Amino acid sequence: MGGHSLVEISLKWLEGLSSGKICKEVETITMEGLKVVHGQKGFIRCHFLVPSRLAVDKDGNWHVGAMATLIDNVGAATIFSSIGLVKASVELNISYYSTAKIQEEVEIEAKVVADKEILTSVVVEVRKKDNGELIALGKQWMATLTLKVKLGEMSKL
Repeated sequence: MGGHSLVEISLKWLEGLSSGKICKEVETITMEGLKVVHGQKGFIRCHFLVPSRLAVDKDGNWHVGAMATLIDNVGAATIFSSIGLVKASVELNISYYSTAKIQEEVEIEAKVVADKEILTSVVVEVRKKDNGELIALGKQWMATLTLKVKLGEMSKL
């Protein structure tokens, strides 16, 4: 890993996403300005100021799709910080309890809660920073997929 810890790599990846250096425009729009305030193996805490451009709905609330993208990416980075593997989301369940407005600051906390061979689970909480009110709770399972195919055993479909 070139002397970098898994946590450092995860945090640099999140920084790259939030600055638009390593992602598509949709991720930049939904993650722009994300600030990591604490990171350790299997745990990441971030602060985020809800942006005013394209990441809000018609009422000025943080768009649930933008929130889901952020939850997915912070969850993936947290899993990588724990096990050092890039995984694919196989299940993402988000419960929305409240909303945040443009320019409201929130705190995102992600924690790995299970690691079962190829499956890893993370829980991501999004709360209003000023009063701790729960905005969303994401539960995500990610899997490492390894394909081992021998010639002659491939399906003819």
